[in-house]
Amino acid sequence: MIRYLISIVDDEETIRDGLDIILSDDYDIDLFETAESFLETLNKKTPDLILMDIGLPEMSGIDALEIVKKDYPDLPVVMITAFEDINMVIQSMKQGAFDFILKPINPDILELTIKKAIESISLRKEVKILQEKYLKDNQPCFIAESKKIEDVMDFINMVSKSPDTPIMIVGETGTGKELIARAIHARSPVFTGPFIAVNCSAFPENLIESELFGYESGAFSGAKAKGKKGFIEEADGGTLFLDEVADLSLAGQAKLLRFLESSEFYKVGGTNLYKVSTRVVSATNKNLEDLIEKDLFRRDLFFRLCVVKADIPSLNERPEDIVPLAKHFLFEFNKKFKRNFKGISKEAMDILLSHKFTGNVRELKNIIERSVLIAKGKHILPVDLGLMQKNEGETHRKVKDLIAETILTEKGLDLGNVLEDMERKYMEHALKLSNNNESKAARLLKMNHHTFRYKWKKLRP
Repeated sequence: MIRYLISIVDDEETIRDGLDIILSDDYDIDLFETAESFLETLNKKTPDLILMDIGLPEMSGIDALEIVKKDYPDLPVVMITAFEDINMVIQSMKQGAFDFILKPINPDILELTIKKAIESISLRKEVKILQEKYLKDNQPCFIAESKKIEDVMDFINMVSKSPDTPIMIVGETGTGKELIARAIHARSPVFTGPFIAVNCSAFPENLIESELFGYESGAFSGAKAKGKKGFIEEADGGTLFLDEVADLSLAGQAKLLRFLESSEFYKVGGTNLYKVSTRVVSATNKNLEDLIEKDLFRRDLFFRLCVVKADIPSLNERPEDIVPLAKHFLFEFNKKFKRNFKGISKEAMDILLSHKFTGNVRELKNIIERSVLIAKGKHILPVDLGLMQKNEGETHRKVKDLIAETILTEKGLDLGNVLEDMERKYMEHALKLSNNNESKAARLLKMNHHTFRYKWKKLRP
């Protein structure tokens, strides 16, 4: 369970101690007598929420609020005030205070106000904890909770230490193979060198050699006058990441093999021999053994590239990672699109957890991005995910089977009543999924809003 830190700033000892007693069971508490003493510690130990008296000695709560909001605009501050300071309350709200509570403090109102404030920053707090846990020292890594990814990262930490050993990353589309390659680079002795990523499927056969190895001046028609460095030369002293390496042509494979055997190469149109020191990491979502049997991939190149193999499990194999990833993406897209969603509703999260991801983490990221762009309200709802329609065919088949095998017996049935009851249940469920928003419920059922409202008035229990 996440513990939130609340800083209480009040010059009255009875207020500080009273709030500490009320709140300390559920929250971590820091107590301050003056605004100055609080501000001295703010950069060293930033709270999740501030409860601050307006009428502080020397520096007032209003002045302290202005300083806090300048450096921490998203940090919620709840002002404490006597009733006669109501004009100061208005001023504090204009300066960005989250809310205010009046003295004498009502514990129920205090609890409600704090819960509202905590809700406003809970997503940010959760993601911050995830990032601190998995993105240490700004190194690329997976945000995940699963043992499978933990095992992958332990393996990566071990094999990254050898800067000369080629590594093959295998996994489905969208599992994060480039992220793993960047993690290998960041944990290797050549982490200060360049990381050069090359999509091997992006270049036609007649260009791949010049892109990988570069070319000399006048090597071919249209070549730059000064020639060009290839990706391999640019990766000297660092890591060369060959993504979709299975898509290299056989001619390109042969040229790559010669380089891997000697670390030497000639530029296109040149006679000078170049030698570089670079770590080669490759990745594919295809079965290279099958391609080898079909003579589409060189067996000797496979053995050169696959000295060490890292298998990345699909998202469907590690469903426990869906929740932290979804929250991470929601936080990121909140920032990108300047939205302020508090979280993902339980119903929407249940749909994500039961969804079969063909595009893995990339698909989940796209789903959350779309949801942030189109959703309204404070939370992402099922209707915002755009996944309902994918399961309609299977759902309809199950409903038909239920009618044929269970409802209809030798005694017969009143089909009109059965259909009416089914329609009512679908409408009830659509309203539940959309938090009783009739317009969204109607869209879930592909109905006109006015038609939905008319039928619901007629069918509702």
